[in-house]
Amino acid sequence: MIELRATLAGRITLAVLSTLILLFLALPIIVIVVTSFGKDAFGSFPPEAWTLGWYEQLFADGSKWPAALSLSVLVASLTTVFSLVLGITAATALVRSDLPLRSAVYGLVLAPLVIPQVVIALGLFLLFEPAAMLGSPIAIAFGHTVLASPIAVMILMATLKGIDERLEDAAASMGASRLTVWRRITFPLAAPGMIAAAIFSFITSFDEFFISQFLSSVDTVTLPVQVFNVLQYNVDPSVTAISAILIAVAVVALALVAAVRRLGGPGKQAGLLPTESAVSLPAGSETR
Repeated sequence: MIELRATLAGRITLAVLSTLILLFLALPIIVIVVTSFGKDAFGSFPPEAWTLGWYEQLFADGSKWPAALSLSVLVASLTTVFSLVLGITAATALVRSDLPLRSAVYGLVLAPLVIPQVVIALGLFLLFEPAAMLGSPIAIAFGHTVLASPIAVMILMATLKGIDERLEDAAASMGASRLTVWRRITFPLAAPGMIAAAIFSFITSFDEFFISQFLSSVDTVTLPVQVFNVLQYNVDPSVTAISAILIAVAVVALALVAAVRRLGGPGKQAGLLPTESAVSLPAGSETR
């Protein structure tokens, strides 16, 4: 095989192209953040004058943004709890046991990621509407869990596969119960992955629109739905401010994930996302 050497011109070209691509991808985000500080009521870019008025307007008396923001935080928190419970259960079954038809189960778990969200939203609407649960934060959280739990499962599967099962077997051979093994061995080693799964589940729910649109009511409107409702009838510059807040939440979440990976150490966790299908690995021995 012929080995191609990187030349100086090639490295410079690659660096320039990579920088341009990154700037192109980040340009919409930069425009939104800069426009949110502009004084122009039409949201022009670049702004001719600067102000914090649109951020103050978000929390003014009579504004609907605080209620939408608090509902999104509540729903995202509930979704995080539900996703972690399902994620830990499913990941343990797929990695630590001889589960029959494991390929089919793994595909079923990941199915919500490939099915169009509007189809899932319609199905959830038909499920909750006869039960008179439309507009309930619990119903919206259950709907968001359908999308967030597969992400949590993938992260937790990667975490469990990175834990040496011999540590659990050694603890069990010394007389530790399954609960003690989980509390003293598995849980501390899996904590970085669980934190990452919780963060990604929260962000998935916080930004979800289709399911929230189908399951919301007049009195319970999440933040993405409120943004859509405002932009549907007029152009409100306060939308740029709330969009900047959403961007800040996503950036902080990614920073937390990076911090968790660094604190976890290279030897404790190979990665937060699986690099190969779980069904291709041999089943782990069940802790006795």
